[in-house]
Amino acid sequence: MRSKTTIMTTWLLALLLLPPVIERVSEAYPQARATDPIRTLVARLDLEKYKTTMKGLAQFGDRRQGTERNRKAVDWIEAQLKSYGCTNTERIRYEVPPPATQANTAPATAAAAPGGQRGQAARGVGGVGRQAKAIESGEVISSQGGSRQYGVSAATGVNNDANRQPDARLRQLNTEQSSPGPRDEVYCTKIGTTHPEEMYIVAAHMDGIGWGEAVNDDASGTALVMELARIFSMPDVQTDRSIRFALWNSEEGGLNGARAYVEQRVELQGKEMPPGSGRYPEPRWLAMVQHDMMLWDHGMPRPDGTWNSDQRPEADVNIEFQSTAKLADQAMKLAFFFRESNEKYATDYPAAVGPHMTNTDSTPFMDLVPAISLRENERGMHTGAGWNPTWHQPIDIFATFSDKDFRLGLNAAQTTLSAVGQLAGAKLR
Repeated sequence: MRSKTTIMTTWLLALLLLPPVIERVSEAYPQARATDPIRTLVARLDLEKYKTTMKGLAQFGDRRQGTERNRKAVDWIEAQLKSYGCTNTERIRYEVPPPATQANTAPATAAAAPGGQRGQAARGVGGVGRQAKAIESGEVISSQGGSRQYGVSAATGVNNDANRQPDARLRQLNTEQSSPGPRDEVYCTKIGTTHPEEMYIVAAHMDGIGWGEAVNDDASGTALVMELARIFSMPDVQTDRSIRFALWNSEEGGLNGARAYVEQRVELQGKEMPPGSGRYPEPRWLAMVQHDMMLWDHGMPRPDGTWNSDQRPEADVNIEFQSTAKLADQAMKLAFFFRESNEKYATDYPAAVGPHMTNTDSTPFMDLVPAISLRENERGMHTGAGWNPTWHQPIDIFATFSDKDFRLGLNAAQTTLSAVGQLAGAKLR
């Protein structure tokens, strides 16, 4: 056994030699002493801020398109973006014509009853066009896009019955029904320092239906995009390429807001205006990332129609691309890059990739640019089979969800922030 004197001498020599060793390691590997800017940005995401933004959106009820509460919500979103420092906010305006049938007076079908009860299972196939016509009429829509349903399923549809909302304040707030006419939607842009002519689009839809607060569908996605706008707009953050934060309107009426954006802006991509100014009103699209329903992954309904109150053990962030899109291969690679970012930077929930992205605002983009959608469930396999009892229902209110649910949305935010941050070349000054 060595003496105490020998041991102490050894420790002293080690302490004397340690600084030069560390310095040599740092010189050989500069990244070892550099802070990962992506990890720093991800750490700036805050659960309470995320929840506060959802509460702010919930004050406008379900934010049905073509109503005063929807217009007030658009104004509120714009003011919030400006307060974050994303001051170059702009609006897209488009017209929504009168519907072929009066959707707002349709009877409720397949609505969720209080206490966790659901209707009978519904099966069928429907495309995006059918979804657009049926979504506000309350027609039952089942899964589509190539997935088969397994296990217990439940009917899905839109609640249009005010009496199913027990909160008198919400019933009154949501009374005004949609009318045709002009619609506004807001976006703002982080301008790239090296390639301002190229852009990633990060988006969600801010409108909802169902006589609730539309917290999951889609305040959860809207608040996520706004949180990313807040962080990327911080004065010490710069990116090589531009990032646009878009909050679509009229998704529930048939993806109208996203379609209007594509129709109005697609031909403007990459054009410097005025020439020689270095300004690009519509940078060239590099990818489009949609966020639609981020909170609920509680699993399939029970045979009696009730549902689990907690997230299932397998809860994850679903990243979907559409296998039939013209740019499916590029979109698939983008989806897997997001999954890799989730593995490295997300704190609680893993991510899974699926090939059936449907019925969301990335659809109008998917043949023009690599497009993916982040969700709580697989759109066709799970949501369409009734796995989410809050979908277009009166119980889609803030009080329905727990912090575990909100953290699922926050993990989606971590996934997108880290992936887009890497792609756009984010760094700290």
